[in-house]
Amino acid sequence: MASGPEVVGRPGATSISLVRQRTPRSVGEQGIKLLLAGAAGLSILITVLILAALVRETISFFGEVPVGDYLFGTDWNPLAGGESQSFGVLPLLWSTLYLTGIALTVAIPLGLGVAVYLAEYASPRIRKIFKPVIELLAGIPTVVFGFFALQYFTKTFLQGWLGLDVNIFNGLSAGIVLGFLVLPTIASVSEDALSAVPASLREGAAGLGASKRQTTMKVVFPAALSGVVAGLVLGASRAIGETVIILLAAGNAPNLSLDLTISHQNMAAFIANTARSDVAAGSIGYSTLFAVGMTLFVICFTLNLLAIRFVRKYRQVYE
Repeated sequence: MASGPEVVGRPGATSISLVRQRTPRSVGEQGIKLLLAGAAGLSILITVLILAALVRETISFFGEVPVGDYLFGTDWNPLAGGESQSFGVLPLLWSTLYLTGIALTVAIPLGLGVAVYLAEYASPRIRKIFKPVIELLAGIPTVVFGFFALQYFTKTFLQGWLGLDVNIFNGLSAGIVLGFLVLPTIASVSEDALSAVPASLREGAAGLGASKRQTTMKVVFPAALSGVVAGLVLGASRAIGETVIILLAAGNAPNLSLDLTISHQNMAAFIANTARSDVAAGSIGYSTLFAVGMTLFVICFTLNLLAIRFVRKYRQVYE
């Protein structure tokens, strides 16, 4: 039977023992605490093991390829033989950032527009219907997005309705559909941040005579800026690391061109495409996979560090 703090002492004098008694409830809570700590420790261990694998193979790669040739070279052909083999990652890096930029150009205005509408203008009934529908987009497998971009968006919309002269594998279709993929992430996180702004700020602005638009843009949005930025960074990170859409819709040709009507390839798609080919373990081609993976990790890690610093600087806490 559970027992509380024990009352001990001489007759006539009352004192309370400060020794905590173990109860079934405290034992259960301790077990849950250890379980959660174990989950956190396992997550850290997995991260460390992945990093160790990346670092080991990356060091092996740079033992054979000069860092300058990798970072500043403009010819990417690591799987070719002889003198045709080259390891300049700039075309791959450019295609990654370029397609991510196209995706964010689509996703940011649409996502923030959806977030502002749902948080500030939509009725509770409309919000209850629309938000799950928007979030449903995030649950669609990326292979479906890729197939949609390849078979319908390129052929029906770009080539058919708009009459654009684009290749069947092109960066424009992949970038736009990639924007559709990250749109619900930006919209959902931003809507949560806007909705969390205290109603007293809106009431204060209304009391000063501000219109709905002025209250939204000059009071609510700045107050939720840190949360909105967090949503943008999540969307950008997902776009940078997306594989299947680029693999299916953009093709297999990293290049430094601004032309979106031709094929492009990002770093994640290169890793997926090369890993399924016949690359011998221990070869320079095998080490290239890890060097590109480490580059991708550094980009996403840097982006998240900048976002965390921004969020901490501009975060506002309300009681």
